[in-house]
Amino acid sequence: MEQVNGDTLAAARKVIAVHINYPSRAAQRGRTPAQPSYFLKPSSSLALGGSPVERPAGCELLGYEGEIALVIGKAARRVSIEDAWNHVAAVTASNDLGVYDLRYADKGSNLRSKGGDGFTPVGPALIPADAVDPAKLRIRTWHNGDLVQDDTTGDLLFPFARLVADLSQLLTLEEGDIILTGTPAGASVAKPGDVLEVEVGTIDGGLSTGRLVTTVEEGTTAFADFGARPKVDDLQREEAYGSREAAGLAAVGPVLTPELKAKLESVATATLSSQMRKRGLNNVSIDGLQATRPDRRVVGLARTLRYVPNREDLFKTHGGGFNAQKKAIDSVNEGEILVMEARGEKGTGTVGDILALRAQVRGAAAIITDGGVRDYSAVADLEMPTYFANPHPAVLGRRHIPWDTDITIACGGATVQPGDIIVADSDGILVIPPAIADELVEDCIQQEKEETFIFEMVKQGNSVDGLYPMNSEWQAKYNEWAGTNE
Repeated sequence: MEQVNGDTLAAARKVIAVHINYPSRAAQRGRTPAQPSYFLKPSSSLALGGSPVERPAGCELLGYEGEIALVIGKAARRVSIEDAWNHVAAVTASNDLGVYDLRYADKGSNLRSKGGDGFTPVGPALIPADAVDPAKLRIRTWHNGDLVQDDTTGDLLFPFARLVADLSQLLTLEEGDIILTGTPAGASVAKPGDVLEVEVGTIDGGLSTGRLVTTVEEGTTAFADFGARPKVDDLQREEAYGSREAAGLAAVGPVLTPELKAKLESVATATLSSQMRKRGLNNVSIDGLQATRPDRRVVGLARTLRYVPNREDLFKTHGGGFNAQKKAIDSVNEGEILVMEARGEKGTGTVGDILALRAQVRGAAAIITDGGVRDYSAVADLEMPTYFANPHPAVLGRRHIPWDTDITIACGGATVQPGDIIVADSDGILVIPPAIADELVEDCIQQEKEETFIFEMVKQGNSVDGLYPMNSEWQAKYNEWAGTNE
């Protein structure tokens, strides 16, 4: 196979990069685009494999993204999807490098953050486009020898031919131009001294570009006083590393600690409801649902998914592929509860056996929907409980479009926000504002201790008059009892 050389780089008049194209990356970013979007990288950012890349002085977050690069072989202008692949000469490996420290300065264009010299290494070999099926390629990235990205092109949001055809509708793709086709999940941050390797090949292993090797060096020339200077915050660190945990940042929002979870599991739903009512919270129950596992009690943090009423033209753009429903299922984490807003619509399913199984495999504590469930018997056989309005055989598209995720929704008459604490059992489903959870559960424990005492006193033949609720006399007796019954 031909090797990437200086002539290859010189022939590239423009480098075009796609923002999000892999479902795994879309799930990680929490957004799935309906159409591809692009940004330009200058041709001066191109570099050969083996060349070092400089992390600019004063910068902290040099992000790397292993990508498959398409090299245009003949000019393309207003070509069809069917013809588009004929305009691609070869594929090779690339690394879409950039510094998150400068994203604030030109977010959208990415010129400062991703346009630096050497920020687009490519190579080492070119695989002829006519020798491969573009839907059967594999991309892998190693960081200091550890495999951190490994994905295939089988389920891209926007197949390669579509990218070429789409771009050609507005601009002429010229011979030698390079298109970076997106990165899968696993992209992160490299530091001086780190070694990055990217390899593209066929899934069967028959053809390979070989490994594109880039070593990171520390820049020594400081930015001038004029113009944008490096600046980072925790949001940029999270996006650069892929998660707050990977960036070494503390979790934000409510944390359902094992201790708090155990306490919530120990008290009755009725007690929780009573204590929330004392705090003026009356509309915190998800009503009208049944459970596949009524014997189970679950406690977890809410993730949310909203369906809107079906409209045929919108279902075409939002209902297929890696839609919001699949994204929600594929991003739910260990111990979380996926809550779905289906508007109480019972005339179709909102989840079936395959997606419910996927949620269980990912460790979800439960699924809650105020709509129907398909494949009821199979869903009911799962260990993970599902709370639902009724079984229904119809597919999602009969009444719903999966629209968006991790927003405030309504389910079973209750408002649910991402991060709310859900407690569900055979008695009902409660939504607990996380800010009051610690105080609430302590009061519940105290209430149940008092009710245990009252129960014992009634069992011994005492009247409830003055006992339930306790007057001062009974309160004194309770305090004495509590001191010996911890």
